[in-house]
Amino acid sequence: MTVAIDMGTSNTGSPARLDLEELLATRLLVQGNSGSGKSHLLRRLLEQSASWVQQCVVDPEGDFVTLAEKFGHVVVEADRSEHELTRIAGRIRQHRVSVVLNLEGLEADAQMRCAAAFLGGLFDAERDYWYPMLVVVDEAQLFAPAAAGEVSDEARKLSLGAMTNLMCRGRKRGLAGVIATQRLAKLAKNVAAEASNFLMGRTFLDIDMARAGDLLGMDKRSTEMFRDLERGHFIALGPALARRPLNIAIGAVETQARSTSPRLMPLPEARGEDAAELIFTPGADEDIRQPVRRTPQPAPRPTADILAQLSAPPPEPPDAGLFPEIDEKEREDAIAAVLAEILEDPDASYRSVAVLYQDFLVRCRIRRVPGAPPDLADFKRRFAVARAGVDTGTEQSEVWQQAMALAQTLSDDLQGVFLVLARAAVAGHPCPSDATLARAYGSHSTGRARRVLAHFEERDLIVLREDYSGNRIAAFPDLGCETGPGDPNGPAAGDVPAAAE
Repeated sequence: MTVAIDMGTSNTGSPARLDLEELLATRLLVQGNSGSGKSHLLRRLLEQSASWVQQCVVDPEGDFVTLAEKFGHVVVEADRSEHELTRIAGRIRQHRVSVVLNLEGLEADAQMRCAAAFLGGLFDAERDYWYPMLVVVDEAQLFAPAAAGEVSDEARKLSLGAMTNLMCRGRKRGLAGVIATQRLAKLAKNVAAEASNFLMGRTFLDIDMARAGDLLGMDKRSTEMFRDLERGHFIALGPALARRPLNIAIGAVETQARSTSPRLMPLPEARGEDAAELIFTPGADEDIRQPVRRTPQPAPRPTADILAQLSAPPPEPPDAGLFPEIDEKEREDAIAAVLAEILEDPDASYRSVAVLYQDFLVRCRIRRVPGAPPDLADFKRRFAVARAGVDTGTEQSEVWQQAMALAQTLSDDLQGVFLVLARAAVAGHPCPSDATLARAYGSHSTGRARRVLAHFEERDLIVLREDYSGNRIAAFPDLGCETGPGDPNGPAAGDVPAAAE
């Protein structure tokens, strides 16, 4: 059955239809300068398709929360932990509820982290819940920037990875990405390139017009038309819209955004002394606060004084006897205890590394761990070793050191899985099940665990074989050892087996 969504009227006077089923398979990109009508277009699409498909709106400005009043969308406020947002997203897919993720009021860094956690939860849902879902991301350039900005590099990578998964790999999971951006030049190319349907609105910069023209197959002279488009008018192209560029005017909507464009209003009639009285006299209900006096800036130091300070000999170090020496063994034992506490949480494997590292730092402060805490890279290595369940004797052995060196050749997200396998081989334990390896990877998907094993085998790190009972054995040619037979379809281990005593 074909579901045609009425988006408005074309320049020929005929209705502009959008094939919803085709859109779910081919995705949509909307571009236009501020004030061109992008949010109005997204609202029209959401309202017209609300009764046909589950919807999720990533809303950085809180404009789409009004959909809840008429169409029953549930507003998910982002003032929650990343882990909680991920779990909520999984339940959203399970129960097929349309939602609006309201990111209003958060800093850019927090918005990117929350959006990444939420989209990750939608993407990692169980296969049984892969129902069709329209995922609309307004101001997509905030979550998939083409270049690094003022946000942290880690937040940018998390958000960009989630957006890439949505646009590149979301189709098989039922996720249809609809992204809107003010400028194509600010949007990551690998995210924009996955869309097959385009709605291009008014834009003025040459670089944006050129990119829009390239996507629509227009020559340079034809791209001048983007400057002449009226508000709410877009050039449509794609299998779900039109086979040739078509000018359409977006129709009316039933709901309105909470924020509206400012309108001109006449100035008040108070002038002269009356206006001065209003300004300089505090109102009855106005808080009277003491003005903040700014400290005057110090005078710049002469260059000669700065050079003299730099050339002066360094001060004598303080007497080492005044400060207690740090017992390294005590410090290592305390760090190991903190890692063990984190691993006791059954949900720890499904949290992002950033969240786990923050939890680790807090626990170190609570336990008064002496010395500077390990940095993020050292924490990843320690956590991977702790999750593998390696005892002190095994960790100091030559074969385990070689396993650690092989793990360093892999990306951070694969090292933990490799070490869990290597530990089973070194200790002669049965080969871990797919569910156990998926948990070490931080996922519920056993298919993803099998793909990781296939990747290890392609890298010649392991050789997989089966015994006569169908159990799996993983051999490590470089380490000269192999695991015992293990059921690949067995349940996930509640805890990593302790080292043999």
